[in-house]
Amino acid sequence: MIWYPYEQMKTMKKPYEIIAAEGAYLYTQDTKLLDSISSWWSVIYGYHQPEITEAICKQAAKFSHVMLGGLTHKPVEELSGKLASWLPGDLDYCFFSDSGSVAVEVALKMALQYYVNRGENHRKTVLALHHAYHGDTFKAMAVGDDEDYHFVLQVYGDNPYVVHIPTDIASLEAAFDRYHDELNCFIVEPLLQGAGGMRMYDIAFLKRARELCDTYGVLLIFDEVATGFGRTGHRFVADVVLPDILVLGKGLTGGHIGHAVTVANQKVFAAFYDDAPEKALMHGPTFMGNALACAAAKAAVDLFDRLDVPSRVAHIEELTQRELAGFTDPRIREVRIMGGCACIEVYDAETLAGYQQFAYEHGVFARPFLKYLYSMVPYILTDDELVHIFSVMKEWFRQG
Repeated sequence: MIWYPYEQMKTMKKPYEIIAAEGAYLYTQDTKLLDSISSWWSVIYGYHQPEITEAICKQAAKFSHVMLGGLTHKPVEELSGKLASWLPGDLDYCFFSDSGSVAVEVALKMALQYYVNRGENHRKTVLALHHAYHGDTFKAMAVGDDEDYHFVLQVYGDNPYVVHIPTDIASLEAAFDRYHDELNCFIVEPLLQGAGGMRMYDIAFLKRARELCDTYGVLLIFDEVATGFGRTGHRFVADVVLPDILVLGKGLTGGHIGHAVTVANQKVFAAFYDDAPEKALMHGPTFMGNALACAAAKAAVDLFDRLDVPSRVAHIEELTQRELAGFTDPRIREVRIMGGCACIEVYDAETLAGYQQFAYEHGVFARPFLKYLYSMVPYILTDDELVHIFSVMKEWFRQG
């Protein structure tokens, strides 16, 4: 029996069975569905994308996987080189893992050990945001702030080593003033907080965070698992405000196979580069640097440039603004748009009960959660397909 994610197995409705997927569409036995959420925001170039699929098949004909412990291979070397030259600043050192959550764990471990290696063992505290979501592994949950996902941690009580703040500059400055000498890092989903409710905030907050981290010697971590590869309208938010550690996943492989990477700058890497064996980063996921995933990711990164994704996302945002301009309903609290993300937040979660089936019957796959009806579309959608997604959303409120 399959144990499905984020579901009460006793009461869950039967999931839709997918028998094929192509472009922006999922196919069931009876119908085809326009995917409005890119399979949890990852399939940014659509399904069965030819270049990515070819890269996977070509590598599989040679070998699918070898461990990186004592071994290396061309796909991981090519991807690392590409990312080092492609990412901003001196974000040059790539540590691969098999999921975004694990990549966040690696980032947090790097930040703690960075100071341990420097003999600053008092820097035990992580600064994070209210409504943060960084994954479902334990340290990622600890720096998260969403009881709907992580209520199990309540059995431990309050975590003395994590401080959460809202996204306003006054709170940011107050936190650094109070905790700066014990902080090892500040971790954020930059500009767009995904699973915490598609919350959006201003770049000025991140610019001030960078200044404070520099002033007090605190590492800044950007979790761009969801926000990277154009989703916010920026290629990466790291292009605008440079972090010390960058976490990427989801769109890294165009959503074709699981993989993630934690990328450190020269300062962080130098703290581990030593003759002393105890200063090494003692971490090693079995499938880190998987050859199939690296081949897929290299093809996906090349595709990002070839398709001029930032221009595509700018057009998606413009069309989204047009389609949702002035749209309102007494049950709607707020409509938010940023880059390739749109969110309709309602006052009462019951307002969205039944929407997934309604969308299915209108040829769209959607998965609202809590009080949030949202889209995170593949970048390959036509204008008519994008308009159809928003037409279905608006019709739900009109017919209700």
